[in-house]
Amino acid sequence: MQSLIVDIINSKALKLLQDLESLQLIRVRKENSKQHATVNWAAKYKGAMAKQSPADIDKQLNDLRNGNLLSL
Repeated sequence: MQSLIVDIINSKALKLLQDLESLQLIRVRKENSKQHATVNWAAKYKGAMAKQSPADIDKQLNDLRNGNLLSL
């Protein structure tokens, strides 16, 4: 099953979707406001990574770019 978000521009489109639903080809659900709530990403991931010096980060990036995964 695949889910899509569709913006209804014309009421005729809604009628067509309802007809498809009555044929049991699709299921129409109303948008849930909690589902699209704004996430505070900073609070969610705060402390998820250990603090590193910029030099260590640069070394790791260079190792990844060069394909050297052993030093990580």
